[in-house]
Amino acid sequence: MRPHISLDVRDVAKSAAFYEKVFGVKPQKQTADYAKFDLRMPPLNFSLISSTGEVSSVDHLGIEVETVDEIAAWKTRLQKRGILQKVEENIACCFARQDKLWFSDPDGNAWEIFTVHEQLEVTESLSQTGCCVPKRAGSPEPATCGA
Repeated sequence: MRPHISLDVRDVAKSAAFYEKVFGVKPQKQTADYAKFDLRMPPLNFSLISSTGEVSSVDHLGIEVETVDEIAAWKTRLQKRGILQKVEENIACCFARQDKLWFSDPDGNAWEIFTVHEQLEVTESLSQTGCCVPKRAGSPEPATCGA
């Protein structure tokens, strides 16, 4: 099984170039209004479609990895490509203790790469935990917390 995500974007070429940096591979297919990444690691069918109106709106997207070594490899990759925005280590968020890396794509979609060290007890509402998605690139909106 492999998830599929398709995002509406303002500029397919710009977004495809960005995601090529993120994933380290070129799109399998690309036209002026479409790009598809057929990824094995992480296993994901990921496409970008030119939007004639609004771009996709999600709170954030994420890739969960198994180990801190994988987090370190992603951190190096994202730093080398100049897109790493925030590093969180050993934080309690979403009722789990975890390490997270954050970045946003050209349309402001926030992404996290994360690993979970341990699950924590649910003791309050999520909005009370202090979890925050970093401010979206180019957005006057503040960070979204409790999402």
